Amino acid sequence: MTQHKSWQTPQNFLILISIVVPVAFSSWMALLNNFVIERANFDGADIGLLQSVREIPGFLAFTVVFVLLFIREQKFMLVSLFMLSLGTFLTGFFPSVTGLLLTTLLMSTGFHYFETLKQSLSLQWLSKDEAPEMLGKMISIGALASLITYGALWIMLEVIKLDYIVVYAITGGAALVLVALMTIGFPQFKTDTVQNKKLVLRKRYWLYYALTFMSGARRQIFTVFAGFLMVEKFGYSAADVTLLFLINYLFNFLFAKKIGRFIGVVGERKALVFEYVGLIGVFLGYAFVQSAEWAAALYVIDHLFFALALAIKTYFQKIADPADMASTAGVSFTINHIAAVVIPVTFGVIWLTSPALVFVIGAVMAAVSLILSLNIPARPTEGNEVRLFSWGRV
Repeated sequence: MTQHKSWQTPQNFLILISIVVPVAFSSWMALLNNFVIERANFDGADIGLLQSVREIPGFLAFTVVFVLLFIREQKFMLVSLFMLSLGTFLTGFFPSVTGLLLTTLLMSTGFHYFETLKQSLSLQWLSKDEAPEMLGKMISIGALASLITYGALWIMLEVIKLDYIVVYAITGGAALVLVALMTIGFPQFKTDTVQNKKLVLRKRYWLYYALTFMSGARRQIFTVFAGFLMVEKFGYSAADVTLLFLINYLFNFLFAKKIGRFIGVVGERKALVFEYVGLIGVFLGYAFVQSAEWAAALYVIDHLFFALALAIKTYFQKIADPADMASTAGVSFTINHIAAVVIPVTFGVIWLTSPALVFVIGAVMAAVSLILSLNIPARPTEGNEVRLFSWGRV
């Protein structure tokens, strides 16, 4: 039996993957709007098409279980990271609608498969006791990597004044190097339970599915409309928004691990109740805020609440059949992305009439999530998934 070195652990593997994604994906996102306008002459219809194409792999995340018939999860994760990194690397070379659609599809397929596999493998490799704090630590490390990436991007663009093609090549290339080092440096880790290689939808997971759907809806309101509010209502510049992102990631770096530890101490129900009560206040604040400074504070608080959402994952880990991790991760990621198509379009129409109403509806969604979270048992386990409306073992 091969003896692994002390650093060749699943935990260190998970830490490194938490660095690769911010290097590739954060740089892709940060440069995208300027790149497509300045080099590819995109209009509103073009960017809308591009963002729709970017979400397609999220809907198809459930297909991960079929790919696992041919390749093991850890290897598939590395392939996904390679696709993500390569897509970023190639982006600058193809400044056209067709070129960007193809590189975006490659990048996004890698990203969404990776996120699905990360959830599955994290919940398999980490014990139920260590999972909350470790998942928080991964968010914290990812935030630090994003901070460093944004700083490097600013230097490359503003100080050295490199062309987009060079910047994309550097960040994508750096991510490719990290993926190669991980492929060479880490052994194939064993998992205790063979994963189901078919789609799994179980009635007893209904609360997890509902919480996941509502979480996806909340994310869309933040991603699409909270930032838009900053620019349209309060006149925030691109530099101002970038500064807000830096503050967000700094807070995640400082507090995400502590939030994970907090979830481990108080339990998933109390953590999610705290999150959703806070979100009701945040969304109502968005609806009626008149100060640019208070709007920025709401934006930072809103982003910080994202770390509490990992309680949904640890809740699932405690109630699930260990063999369901991979399949359910794919299904849940698809469920999470249903809102990615419905909300931007429908709420965009509402926005034209009343921006405040968008956030009031967001507060109602947070209230629905609050009611759902109250149904989580104090000590969720397999066979004790909900407090009310248990639908059996199917």
